[in-house]
Amino acid sequence: MNFSKLQQTFLELRSNRAFELFVVSIIIFSALVIGAKTYNISPAAIKLIEWLDLFITVVFLVEIVIRFLGEKKKRNFFKQGWNIFDTLIVVVSLIPIDNSEMALVGRLIRIFRVLRMISIIPELRLLLNSLVKAMPQLGYVVLLMFIIFYIYAAVGSTFFAHINTELWGDISISMLTLFRVMTFEDWTDVMYETMEVYAFSWIYFITFIFFTAFAFLNMVIGIIVQVLEEENAKERKARAKESGEITLEGLSEQMEELKELLKSKKTLE
Repeated sequence: MNFSKLQQTFLELRSNRAFELFVVSIIIFSALVIGAKTYNISPAAIKLIEWLDLFITVVFLVEIVIRFLGEKKKRNFFKQGWNIFDTLIVVVSLIPIDNSEMALVGRLIRIFRVLRMISIIPELRLLLNSLVKAMPQLGYVVLLMFIIFYIYAAVGSTFFAHINTELWGDISISMLTLFRVMTFEDWTDVMYETMEVYAFSWIYFITFIFFTAFAFLNMVIGIIVQVLEEENAKERKARAKESGEITLEGLSEQMEELKELLKSKKTLE
C-alpha cells in the first residue's frame, strides 16, 4: 500500500467523529477504573482492574500512533504541547512500576490520563487556552483584591480581635475570616457578633462584600469572557481560512489592506 494513501487513511481516522467519541469513552472508562481502585475490593477484582488498565494503555498507545502517522509533517506533531503531554502520559503508563518504589508515581500518572479529555475535545482546549491567556490580566485583579483583603483584615484585626480571637486574632486569621465572608459561609453570624459591640460594623462587612463578591469577581468573569470571545473569533477565522470560506471579518481585513495600499500609492505619487 502506498504510504501517502496510508497516511491519508490515518488522517481521516483521527479526524473521524466516531473515533474521537471512542477515545473520549475510553478516557471516561479510565477515570472509572481509577476510581474503582480507591475502594476495598477483592483480589480478583483488583486483577481484573489491572487487565483493564493494560487494555486502556494499549488503546491510548494505538491512538497516539494513529495521530502521529496521520500527521503530514511528523516534526509538527511534537510542536504542540498537548501532543507531547499525551505521549508522555502513554509512555510512562507503559513502564511496569506498580510493584516498585515508584508505584505512587505510576498511580499519579494514570490519574492524569483523565486530562487527555482536554487534548481530545477542541472546546475544552479553547476554554483552557482562554483561561491561560487571561492570567496576565487576572493577575492585576487578584493583586488588587489582595490589597483590599489586607486592608480590611488589618482593620478587622484592630477592632474585632478582643471580640473573637479565633476569627480576628491576627491579620492572617482575619484574612481567612474575610474569605469566609466573601463566600457567604455563615457570614451573618460573624457580622452579628461584631454588631453586639459595634452597632455600625455592618458597614464594614457590606462594603467588603461589595468590593470582593460583586465588583472584583464580576471583573474576573468579564475578563475571562472577553478573552474567550477573542479566542473563539480567532478559531473561526482559522477554520474559515483553512476551508477557504469568506467571512465578514476577512472581507473587512481585505478592505483595510486595500485602503493601506491606496494610501501608500497616493503618497508615492
